[in-house]
Amino acid sequence: MTTPEILAGRPTPLGASFDGDGVNFAIFSQHAQSMHLCLFDEHGIETARLVMPERDGDIWYGRVPGITPGQAYGYRASGPFSPRDGHRFNPAKLLLDPYAHRLTGHPTWNDALMGGVEAPDPRDSARFMPKGVIEDTTYDWGHHEAPRTPLEESVFYEAHVKGLTKRFPGIEHAGHFLGLASDPVLDHLTKLGVTAVELLPVQAFLNDRFLVKKGLVNYWGYQTLGFFAPEPRYLSHGRLWEFQYMVARLHSAGIEVILDVVYNHTCEGDENGPTFSFRGLDNRAYYRLHEDKRYYINDTGTGNTVNIEHPMVMRMVMDSLRYWATTMGVDGFRFDLCSTLGRTRHGFDPNSAFFKAIRQDPVLATKKLIAEPWDIGPGGYQLGSYPTPFSEWNDQYRDGVRRFWRGDLGHVPVLADRITGSAGIFDHSGRHATSSVNLLTAHDGFTLVDVVSYNEKHNEANGEDNRDGHGENYSDNFGVEGPTDDAAINAARTQRRRNMLATLLLSQGTPMILAGDEIGNTQQGNNNAYAQDNEIGWLDWDAADPDFAEFTRRLISFRKSHPILRQKRFLHSIARKVDGVIDLFWWRPDGTEMTRADWTNGHLHVLCAEFRMASGTPLYAQREEAIYVAFNAGGAVELSLPVLTDGFHWVRHIDTAEPELSAEPVGTTYAMKAESVIALVEEPA
Repeated sequence: MTTPEILAGRPTPLGASFDGDGVNFAIFSQHAQSMHLCLFDEHGIETARLVMPERDGDIWYGRVPGITPGQAYGYRASGPFSPRDGHRFNPAKLLLDPYAHRLTGHPTWNDALMGGVEAPDPRDSARFMPKGVIEDTTYDWGHHEAPRTPLEESVFYEAHVKGLTKRFPGIEHAGHFLGLASDPVLDHLTKLGVTAVELLPVQAFLNDRFLVKKGLVNYWGYQTLGFFAPEPRYLSHGRLWEFQYMVARLHSAGIEVILDVVYNHTCEGDENGPTFSFRGLDNRAYYRLHEDKRYYINDTGTGNTVNIEHPMVMRMVMDSLRYWATTMGVDGFRFDLCSTLGRTRHGFDPNSAFFKAIRQDPVLATKKLIAEPWDIGPGGYQLGSYPTPFSEWNDQYRDGVRRFWRGDLGHVPVLADRITGSAGIFDHSGRHATSSVNLLTAHDGFTLVDVVSYNEKHNEANGEDNRDGHGENYSDNFGVEGPTDDAAINAARTQRRRNMLATLLLSQGTPMILAGDEIGNTQQGNNNAYAQDNEIGWLDWDAADPDFAEFTRRLISFRKSHPILRQKRFLHSIARKVDGVIDLFWWRPDGTEMTRADWTNGHLHVLCAEFRMASGTPLYAQREEAIYVAFNAGGAVELSLPVLTDGFHWVRHIDTAEPELSAEPVGTTYAMKAESVIALVEEPA
């Protein structure tokens, strides 16, 4: 076979770029002494090893004429192996291009993948490594338009591509992107009324060695292998267009696509981990290292931390985000352990280079940006500290709502703040109430059914002797751990689920629903199903509860119909500038206003509020009169309703104790049942 010729090429763009008559290769390494491009045939056999002929600053580049999409490739980098200085170059290790648009698969675990700890490992890793694949990334989007749903109108739906679709009845390509794009799945999502799917990681990720040894896999995907490549296991035909087609189909149904992305660490672990890409290309540039540079700073709990302060690493992250936003068409990002991305040498900084870069970017600044507002490093918990336009996962909403409905003492004031957008956390610096992404459940933790069915986690299937996962879930099993045939307990559990879901969708902020909660899905008490690519992690559609799904649909529809429930501005019980009307009242059950003594009464279990349009709401905004909501975690109570002006009356739309009831006018009082939620709307008589 004739050895391909490599020419000078161009230093931009980074990655492998097909130009119609060949491919330009460009890769960053600040400290390498030489760089080789390796080409492979369809059997994974290395057919050429070409010296990259040009270097512009820290970019190594060259162009190979005649090769086309489908060509597999990788790199070998030569340089010092000096762990004390932070260098771990080893040309025996085949390295993935960080910008590769597609991978051939996953690493096959073998000791040859290890680069060496104190001395370079001489074994060639190529036959155990996936390769990058040249791709033509163009896609005919047709007359495609993204939904661009305003945040205040959004209802997020967190889902796992495989978990959502693997057992979905009557679809092809179950467990894949194309399965998520199928008519039955889209029909379920559109009928439910969600506006965006927030997908667990879909960038290529690793099956950790310790999991493979136990017969498990990395199911969730929080171990990124390639920041530009879709996860191979979700591709039915191994082509990029499958992801793009999924996005186009979801957009045509009015549903946005938000990706959970992991830029805080990579899958290479600590100094004892494998060499797949970044460590071998330039360990000292890609990772944050201790003063003794043999060791990695570990603010993420995974063994390493990406060095976002390095300009070329920052460029990679920004290029990756723009690629998914433009070429792949996605609408936003949820940043895993986002505090790490805001870290400087002095700790977390909301004005760090990362936040400045993303906020000034004309593409990314218009996308939905959601922070997981913590990491495990010092000062890592930063809920409420992120700059506009970031929203944040609000775990305090989750815990406060769970504890109120469990009956914990003193949680009426907590619930009051949570249902009004957690103003005590977010109402500063011109931020909106939508900054709070309100959640009851997420992939990490119990499902909604399990919150009301288990007092303890049951993670034995993970093979860690039940040591993993959250220990405090603020859950309540109603006296029986797990499933039961007791009809009264099952009815009480269903009622509690309705109460919690109603609380979520009646709250100011941006609601997020965990996929499967609407159909009563359980994970059998496993609150850390990260390795459960099986019936524990997959949604059980055969056991779906259609009544609860319909109740969820009604709640979402009610929220969408009433702008009072989805305001950007916070409610603070102050007079509106436009008409002097107070925007929020807190009522006692007897119809009088709450007093300081009421707020400090730890045994109070009823919260009643009257929501109106917020102070400062413009006259041109969609307006309505008032919504009265009540949350009762105690016994039955007679409510005296606020007096309305002539020509108006209260109309009951939601009562979780009687979910089948239709809208109906009520009088001046309302007999509220124990353990329930109601929502009344002021309407013309």
